[in-house]
Amino acid sequence: MDNLDSAKEILKAIEMPERQQNDISAYTLLALSHVREHDNWSHATNDWIRIHDIIRFIDVNYDVQYAENSRETFRKQVIHQFRDAAIIEDNGKATNSPLYRYRLTEEFLKLIQTYDSTKWDDSLNEFLSKHESLIDLYSSKRELLKKPVLINGKKFSFSPGSHNELQKQIIEEFGSRFAQGSECLYVGDTAKKDLLINNEKLEELGFSISTHDKMPDVILYCEDKNWIYFIEAVTSTGPMNPKRIGEINQLTENVDAGKIFITSFLNFRTFKRFAADLAWDSEVWIAENPDHLIHFNGDRFLGPR
Repeated sequence: MDNLDSAKEILKAIEMPERQQNDISAYTLLALSHVREHDNWSHATNDWIRIHDIIRFIDVNYDVQYAENSRETFRKQVIHQFRDAAIIEDNGKATNSPLYRYRLTEEFLKLIQTYDSTKWDDSLNEFLSKHESLIDLYSSKRELLKKPVLINGKKFSFSPGSHNELQKQIIEEFGSRFAQGSECLYVGDTAKKDLLINNEKLEELGFSISTHDKMPDVILYCEDKNWIYFIEAVTSTGPMNPKRIGEINQLTENVDAGKIFITSFLNFRTFKRFAADLAWDSEVWIAENPDHLIHFNGDRFLGPR
């Protein structure tokens, strides 16, 4: 039996759904295990690896090519299911971080290292007997890494990462200081793009929403003043430059409420990197000095222009 077939047999033995017993799942398991075409499973390792590395490993070692733009297919059809089954874990970085990695769990690694040996049956029975508790254990680990946030009086949680940390501070610190009484109409998450979206209210205000790709990171609305705060959380890209404001104005051309454009940063160091790109008549809020705003010109300190 070749390693592709043995990978499928392993996935079947641990009772993965049939959709995760196919070629792409088996090749992913081989890449995560670093098991090459003629390697024995006893040589399996669980070094950290990216989806890009998985695709590269399959190409180099099994002469099977998956396009680089198929990463989302790997993520949605294999990686998510492997993680839910406690086969793999991630390193807790933000999903859009270049440092985000996966690896086999220690328990699953020990199992596959016994494949095709006299220890396999006993190892499999032991793994299966603990599988449900392992799923709970690794799920709890992921939950512990999440950051709780109170949005519109309800409890949510952000995935780990600097971008979501900044979004949390925008909602909890900026909102309480400069947008008192406002409601959050939209906020995404690096793991779930539309963590919260109030489509009904956005449409009532006149938004034309056909895609979330151009939505700002956070949208707050103050009904008393009829002001909308469009806020970008910038850790590496995406400040409120003239082009970005133009895109938002196009998205909201039927919105009559006053529009306020804000770029937020975690610290002054990041602000300095983007200062030359920021649009006039916009605001800057820096989380490490939460009581202050920087005003880029305009006829008033904070409000629609």
